[in-house]
Amino acid sequence: MIGVIFQFGSEVIEVRIKDSNCLFRKEQTGGLFAPIEAIKLDKQGVIKEFPDLKDNEDWKEIATKRFKEKLKKMKTEQERIDYVIEDLRKFGYKPLYLNKQGHRPKRIR
Repeated sequence: MIGVIFQFGSEVIEVRIKDSNCLFRKEQTGGLFAPIEAIKLDKQGVIKEFPDLKDNEDWKEIATKRFKEKLKKMKTEQERIDYVIEDLRKFGYKPLYLNKQGHRPKRIR
């Protein structure tokens, strides 16, 4: 299991990869981790990534499915978390800490 803590504006978000599953939570709520299906997706952001979904009524479900398939194709958790870090950086998320296998978090520079 690998986790990354991101800052986006005043929000702190944690992303956790376990096997091919990707889970998210907001740090402020201290709640449970949620699968990607529970995340609010911005349609404009999805269209930037997948222009073919512009006029599709099921754009959210299709984008979620594509993201999960892409993660499953990657071989290791490290490869998956690297992809998530780089993808979220494009949208203004700043990675702060990396946590592997429950060990002490390390600052990302």
